[in-house]
Amino acid sequence: MELPLVVGVDGSDSSLLAVDWAVDEAARHRLALRLVHASLRERYEAVQPSFSTDRPAEAVMAQHIISSSLERARLRDPEVKVSGEVLPDDAVSVLLRAGPEAFALVTGSHGRGEVAGLLLGSVSLAVAARAVCPVFVVRSGDPIHQGTFGRVVVGVGDPTGDAGAVRFAVREAEVRGCALTAVRAWRNPAQEPVDHMVIADDAARLREERASTGLDDALREAAREYPQVDIQRRPVEGPAHRVLLKASAEADLVVVGAQRRHGHFGLQLGRVAHALLHHSECPVAVVPQPV
Repeated sequence: MELPLVVGVDGSDSSLLAVDWAVDEAARHRLALRLVHASLRERYEAVQPSFSTDRPAEAVMAQHIISSSLERARLRDPEVKVSGEVLPDDAVSVLLRAGPEAFALVTGSHGRGEVAGLLLGSVSLAVAARAVCPVFVVRSGDPIHQGTFGRVVVGVGDPTGDAGAVRFAVREAEVRGCALTAVRAWRNPAQEPVDHMVIADDAARLREERASTGLDDALREAAREYPQVDIQRRPVEGPAHRVLLKASAEADLVVVGAQRRHGHFGLQLGRVAHALLHHSECPVAVVPQPV
């Protein structure tokens, strides 16, 4: 049985956009949708004696948030099976605990109370950097309802280490019925004196060929497993984070891997994933890659 798609909701505009996006994603994959709202007040109430039958305002608000989110999801697609609950903990802990039993987690880019002007909310960043399952971050400015580009982009850094991200991206392209563009960045050698231009050109050509070969290696198994998906290979010169940010302007989703080292408890995001989460022009999927 397929695991559900789990969405963190807090009543903010960003989380409501994430709910809309998640409903569509659940429908594409034929998954159940589970909405969760974190409430520290619920945890506090659970360990305190109650001397009143009146419900605290925070509890009423929490139930309203989950109920209105459920109604929104059901109105968007009545065919998607959706459930919701209020859980007694902080948002990051709630979502990270849900990860092992989720197809993926979905968050908005900002939550309630986030400082204005931040590029990415603290909850979204922490979840994307620590979850054991894929995490979709739906940025508030994303054209999430359009899907006009018909393209999923995946960044390939290590042909073997990014296998999980590649397979995830190919599957996303398949369920969307769109093309997959696999991008591998390569760096041009430093500028050489004029009399060394031929050597520099040869070096650049060699690096581009190596990037192309790396793409072939990374995509070989996925192409065999999903022959119906149009897979396009793009070795591109430049820093990886800039190359993928540019590609995000013409994509419906960008997929990137993030290494997870056993025993490390800090935020485990590379520079590329970090840049995409803050600046991508479309939703981003971060796929954990065990090291």
